[in-house]
Amino acid sequence: MSITVTPTHPEFVAEIAGVDLGAPLGPADRDAIEAAINRYAVVIFHDQKLDDERQVAFARHFGPVEASAAKLRQRDIKHRLLADEIADISNLDSNGKVLEADSRRRLDGLGNRLWHTDASFRRVPGALSMLYAHVIPDEGGDTEFADMRAAYDALPDRTKQELEGLVAEHSIWRSREQLGVVKYSAEELASLPPVPQRVVRTHPGSHRKTLYLASHASHILGRPVADGRLLLMDLIEHATQSRFTYSHAWKQGDLVIWDNRCTMHRARPFDTSKVRDLRRVTTRDVASTLEQAA
Repeated sequence: MSITVTPTHPEFVAEIAGVDLGAPLGPADRDAIEAAINRYAVVIFHDQKLDDERQVAFARHFGPVEASAAKLRQRDIKHRLLADEIADISNLDSNGKVLEADSRRRLDGLGNRLWHTDASFRRVPGALSMLYAHVIPDEGGDTEFADMRAAYDALPDRTKQELEGLVAEHSIWRSREQLGVVKYSAEELASLPPVPQRVVRTHPGSHRKTLYLASHASHILGRPVADGRLLLMDLIEHATQSRFTYSHAWKQGDLVIWDNRCTMHRARPFDTSKVRDLRRVTTRDVASTLEQAA
């Protein structure tokens, strides 16, 4: 086994070196990468050379791959990338040109600037996201991550007791309505109905308890909407303190994997007249929504 794992943050995040992700992945390296993900939640590989096919093939080592939610709900938009498994995290249109400021896809994508967890709005949510950098602007466009296991550990015992058993309703439309920049059709709204998610889960890889939050979380079931939303806002504010966060400055050839089951993330601003081309593959979680241990 040739890989090395180097922590870059006191609580989470590590860099992994000594492996070519575009080549066949041996069982020992696969298991070592999975162990690092379970320990650190965010792992970074530099200087990789991946096309879409190789990125999807690598992701399949870690579970079934889900189709891009954007392609499911934006059927009236011509997408640049053909593979259903690839989410286009770029500012480019179907012809490879920088999106206009009023482009519907650009406005919809601004939701990535909110703290979120990929696919928490699906009946079977996202497990691991794998984002690969093809083209990076000269500055800006970092991605920030929050460690939800450490955030849970730091909560007062009384708050932990209050959160036990609470369920939040998640919807992608909740995160989009916060920005108020795109109107969606009845067909789009029906394509991704709200789903319930536990506020506290047990992460299957590390067996640690974790908060499960996102801008997609609308309210707490069984509580007045306003009270539930205030609680969710307080928890997100708590979880995104600097001691629980890490900011990744992208380089071309970086592949970053994060575990959606115990992290949140958000994109940061950049000059949108410059090209930023990243592509994401996300594996599916395996448990049904409310059977995920808490």
